[in-house]
Amino acid sequence: MEINSITKKLLFNTIRVDTVLDDGSEGSGTAFVVAHSHPRGTITFIVTNRHLVDGVRRGGLVFTQKRNGQPAFGQRFQLNIEDFPHAWFMHPDPEVDLAIIPMRPLEQAARDQGVELYYHVIDTRLAPDAATLRALDALEEVLFVGYPSGVWDQVNLMPILRRGTTATPMALDFEGRPEFLIDAAVYPGSSGSPVFIYQPDTLRPNQVAGRKFLFAGVVAAVFFREEANHLVPVPVPANNTSMVMGSEMIDLGLVIKAQAVVDVIDAYLRKWVE
Repeated sequence: MEINSITKKLLFNTIRVDTVLDDGSEGSGTAFVVAHSHPRGTITFIVTNRHLVDGVRRGGLVFTQKRNGQPAFGQRFQLNIEDFPHAWFMHPDPEVDLAIIPMRPLEQAARDQGVELYYHVIDTRLAPDAATLRALDALEEVLFVGYPSGVWDQVNLMPILRRGTTATPMALDFEGRPEFLIDAAVYPGSSGSPVFIYQPDTLRPNQVAGRKFLFAGVVAAVFFREEANHLVPVPVPANNTSMVMGSEMIDLGLVIKAQAVVDVIDAYLRKWVE
């Protein structure tokens, strides 16, 4: 398969996170790679949810290997990280469910083992600014990528692409926080999935450049119906066994806005680079 389109590149934005939790149970989730430009250059990070990192005994990041500049489909490389929770930099606001780790030392660790990693980055400049958010409609089509319920193409190491729509206007902060809702099937393992506003040119022939593809945010939670007229948002768990028993998912996902990813990277840069 030739990697010659936006959606094909999205297949290599994500990284599967396999974990062993403190209670011994195994879990999986999603991370993704972003590139962020700052006055001293461009730095690449892996982004996931804070709750996917906390309480983890051991964690590994699963990559596709690179051969001659192309993906070696099915050639897996798992980079295991000792003291997994402490390797990540958390968003300074403990209420924002985001964690990041710089990519450079991970790539160096792979090279030390004779492995090149194949991936595509999400440029943080694709995160919509306030003016762009105001220009979006209340209902927009979204695309997200990850490993729902741990499902993926294990032979080719491919994630799952899924679609939905915004369920609340992105111009507003849902419940006063930098978040919005999507109407989509969000399951365990989708935690940490990047979310995009995306519609092909054929649907919007007169749209301005860049309008069709925006980095919208990160899946963090799903809504459950615990009882009649009582809905609660719960962080998307990393393993299938930790679902809220007796509860019903209602296909509403909570998404942290992309600006929060920019904010946590800026916080990292202030602490470690400036």
